[in-house]
Amino acid sequence: MTTLLTRRQALISATAATTLLATPAILHAATEHEVQMLNKHPEDAKLRNVFFPRLLAVDPGDSVKFVATDRGHNSASAKGMIPEGTGGWKGKINEELSVSFDKPGLYGYVCAPHVALGMVGLVVVKGEGALHNLDAAKSAKQRGRAKQAWAEIWKELAAMDLSA
Repeated sequence: MTTLLTRRQALISATAATTLLATPAILHAATEHEVQMLNKHPEDAKLRNVFFPRLLAVDPGDSVKFVATDRGHNSASAKGMIPEGTGGWKGKINEELSVSFDKPGLYGYVCAPHVALGMVGLVVVKGEGALHNLDAAKSAKQRGRAKQAWAEIWKELAAMDLSA
């Protein structure tokens, strides 16, 4: 026996199939996070030349948009502070830059003109192997106020729950 579908039944079936097929993509959609490049911290005016937030945990596939909120800053990966086999980045001064992160690990970054003033930050890409490059990142050579800023970031990282 042949069953004929009405136009309404066909549309309902097509809509249901499309929704089911799109659901995994929706559940695993990448998120774009934002880090501001600032002359002064928004919550503590004594802190100058900062990334806000300076420590950010993201999922694989997410991206981070570094926003040149104040002039004179950029974002660049820090030498020796990204996972092996991943490419670094270097944004231009005063320009917004979006960086995608696919591999779990620690990604240190700096503002090239202000790194010695402590303008540094860390993106943690969660997942298996998120802390594999911790020792290498901690042993990277630092100068000026960056040493103290990194010490504070390592303490904040130790307190983070990376299981979620």
